Amino acid sequence: MRFNLMKIPLRSFCAKPVCAIIPEDLHHYGSTSNLDKMEQNVLLRKGSNNIPVIRELIKKLDMKNDSDVAKLKGELSKLPNLTHPRIVNYGDEPKELEQFSPSDSFPTHATEFSEVAKYMNIFRMDHLGNYTGHKSYYLFGKLAELEQAIKEYTVQQLLQNNFSLISVPDILPKEVIEGCGMNTDGERTQVYKLDSGLCLSGTSEMALAGFFENQVLEEKQLPIKVAAVSRCYRAETSGLNEEKGIYRVHQFTKVEMFAICAESQSEDVLELFKDLQLENFKKLNLKIRLLDMPPSELGAPAYQKYDIEAWMPGRKVWGEISSSSNCTDYQAKRLNIRYKTDKGETKFAHTVNGTAAAIPRLLIAILESNQVDKNSIEIPNVLGEYMKNCSITKDKLIPEIKLLKHLKHDI
Repeated sequence: MRFNLMKIPLRSFCAKPVCAIIPEDLHHYGSTSNLDKMEQNVLLRKGSNNIPVIRELIKKLDMKNDSDVAKLKGELSKLPNLTHPRIVNYGDEPKELEQFSPSDSFPTHATEFSEVAKYMNIFRMDHLGNYTGHKSYYLFGKLAELEQAIKEYTVQQLLQNNFSLISVPDILPKEVIEGCGMNTDGERTQVYKLDSGLCLSGTSEMALAGFFENQVLEEKQLPIKVAAVSRCYRAETSGLNEEKGIYRVHQFTKVEMFAICAESQSEDVLELFKDLQLENFKKLNLKIRLLDMPPSELGAPAYQKYDIEAWMPGRKVWGEISSSSNCTDYQAKRLNIRYKTDKGETKFAHTVNGTAAAIPRLLIAILESNQVDKNSIEIPNVLGEYMKNCSITKDKLIPEIKLLKHLKHDI
């Protein structure tokens, strides 16, 4: 049964979550043994070790001094989540849990996505820098239809599994993005910031989490499963050959899953997300593998994370097409999302997120995995239901755009 989202009360925006990241007593953080454990966790996850700074701040802390407390909260907020004990001995490599191939005749060789899509006149990425910037692209004809088909197919699968669909904003306050564990400042940030101070969302997970900010839910309402289709904006880029083309771009469309859970539910919900991803991708005639990710690949918010990769025969590499993460109470503490237990106790909720469909990478995997010959690509049956036919053939020529320099003539 889907949760009625209209039961979430309207509220005025709170620029800073009311949640205190540190408890009123500092016995937990002041304990040498606890600080040692935190430091071990930071080093295990290959993060920036700020525990020495925290030790010094605690030694000098005056709880009546707002500046001291603010500095300590700031440093504590930089700490990553705890790490699931199952993965602490993985080292730096993921563990492959499962591999699936649709048939014994799955292609070992194929034409790379950009090459075949350009040949069929359904894609352009060249000569766009003068008005859309680096890593921009256009999809035409059947390829644009395929993008829509992937979205519609994925949303229908989620609705059948009792997700509630939300249309979310793409422009968010930095506090919401930071509350989800994404840094918005510094040279290495992946976040686009507007002159107003607001930010472009990197994933609808952020807007979905922000929807529940400062809410106190009832345990009997949980888990709440929601989904969104949105444009995602990321400042990251890559010069790696295997990530060329639309594999890593500045803006793309994604279908996202998100859940608010009780603390006893989050591991089961993560398994549900992962199983749903596998089920949906297996219907797309893709060779895929499931990876249990090591501590160094979790990022700050995740307690544990699964990645799903597809074999891309044109590139001859495995490429990530999806991930799902259990963030336990990491995001909920920063966004003040709580629930009342059946016994009347108030606790921080757990959050789980997962990529249901990252469109560009699925386009790559589908076009490289379903080539009949140079002039024809068969579309998986589940997607053909949302298109005029189940094949892509060479389209009419679309005029090429070329850069022209403006010439000044002396008079």
